[in-house]
Amino acid sequence: MRAPVHVALAAALAAAGCSSVSTVRVQPENVAVGPGLRPIAAIQVNATSGYFLFVPIPGDVDLDRVINRMLIVAAKTMGADKVANLQFDITPDSGIWTLRKLIGWRSAQATGVAVQVEAPTDAAADQGPEP
Repeated sequence: MRAPVHVALAAALAAAGCSSVSTVRVQPENVAVGPGLRPIAAIQVNATSGYFLFVPIPGDVDLDRVINRMLIVAAKTMGADKVANLQFDITPDSGIWTLRKLIGWRSAQATGVAVQVEAPTDAAADQGPEP
């Protein structure tokens, strides 16, 4: 009888904190990001942590993690120079939201478009150096 309880507890703890990175390559002519930028991928990252009696399981859900350590690392790995159209969201952890830490969760999400910076073209390159 104890084995199913232990298995259920282990499964609940494993599912309580997770993170994911989702990427998709895009066609540059179909995504508008701005002049001088060439989009290469759309990226979405999520991180979730469960709480039980104000103790995070496993914890470490903040914007630094989802933006700097997940989204930007994924973009750089795909060959991007920058991330454009960055959007992010996180569950608040102060005020009335503190009660959610009794039994609940906290999550953070960030999305963006990985882009490569294109070198500016000089229209008058064949005319020689500038005066």
